[in-house]
Parts: sequence; C-alpha cells; structure tokens
Amino acid sequence: MTTQSSTTTTTARFLLLGDSHAGPLGRAARAAGLPFLGGPVGAGREFNADFFDLRGADVVFRKEEAERLYRGFLRDLGVPGLDGLTIPLVATFGLSAHTLATTENWRVYRDHTGGLAPGFLTSALFADIVLAMVRGALAFYRHALGLGLRVLAVMPPQRVPGMSDQDVFLAAQEVVRAELDRLGVEIVDLRPRVTDDSGLQRAAFCEADDTIHGNLAFGRLILADLLARGL
Repeated sequence: MTTQSSTTTTTARFLLLGDSHAGPLGRAARAAGLPFLGGPVGAGREFNADFFDLRGADVVFRKEEAERLYRGFLRDLGVPGLDGLTIPLVATFGLSAHTLATTENWRVYRDHTGGLAPGFLTSALFADIVLAMVRGALAFYRHALGLGLRVLAVMPPQRVPGMSDQDVFLAAQEVVRAELDRLGVEIVDLRPRVTDDSGLQRAAFCEADDTIHGNLAFGRLILADLLARGL
C-alpha cells in the first residue's frame, strides 16, 4: 500500500488516516494541489474492533503495515506521535458499513422467514451490537479527541455489495454516526448530495470497476466540504 500524501513537512492542512474509503479524498486533494499527509493504512474491517494500543499518549497500530505507514506520516510531519499533531485529523475508521452489514453476521437474529424482527434495526440491542463491533474505532476517536485534536470522520459511500444486507448497512451507519456525533467528532455526511431515491450512491459518484468505493468526483465533494469547514 502506498501513501497518498501530497505535501511538505510544514504545509500539511490535515492528516488523513483510514481504510480504502480514504482513497478518493486523497486523490482529490492531490489533484487539487492541496497539501496533506496520510491516506489508507489498511482494509476497512481491520479498523472496527481492537486495532491499536497506547504508548504514552500515542497510538501503536497492531498491523505492521498500518504502523509503518502511520510512522512515516508522523515522520514527515516532524512529530513523534499523535499527541504532537497540530493539524486536524480526518479519518474513516469504523465507517466501512458494508463490513458491519455482512449478511451472515445477522443470520442468528432472523426469523423463520429470513427477515429481521420488526423494530430490531432501531432497537437498543442492535445499537449495542454495532457499537461493540466498532469499539476499537470509537476508542481511537475518543483518544484523539482527548488529546485536544480537531477530529473529522467521513461517512462512507452508500454502496452495498452482494455480501451485505442493505437495511442493516443503512441502520448500522446511523448508529455509528450518532455515537461519533455524541463524542464530538465532526461528521462529513454527503448523503443528501450523492444518493438517489433508494438511498444508495448515484452512479456519478461510484468507482466504475468495483461495488464498494466512491470515485474521484465523490472525493472532490468531500474535499470541498473540508475546505468549507476551514481545513
């Protein structure tokens, strides 16, 4: 995996950390000549549950490649750890909703017809399950906020691959979004601008050769949102 950083040490506008959903934003920023550091550091499902440890006030990623990339970003910024960051942190951890909505994960909660019980997706039980699934991501955001950092999280492309349940996808991301909002994370949510009447991503904002990711046009909208927030 290669970094998408586009900057010099002293000019970065933000640090970008996340899964492959961070890619369109990184490409858009690089194409626009906007200085930033970071990019994807692993796959989405790697950043839901426990994926880091603390070393002092810094984080240490458990996956070797993620840790290598993270250290490289910090080195380029000239800071020893996350607690030395002086620019906003933009992340996508915990928001790979299609991994939370994998159909097989929810089979035990289905009745004999194959459906989920009425009200299950808005229940406290469902919310508790989802929040447990993304406990590592929430811990990461909580720690970053505790350091006094400005933290922004980007909602995922509204694309549901065949392995995932659309209703669970839509409900699970709302649970995560609400918790991030409660914690004080700024949410970049472009759904009103990029979805059709079904609630799914319009083709104009979809990567053409896969079933999960947004494209450069989607990344440009994210970037515009960040710029409007003063990043």
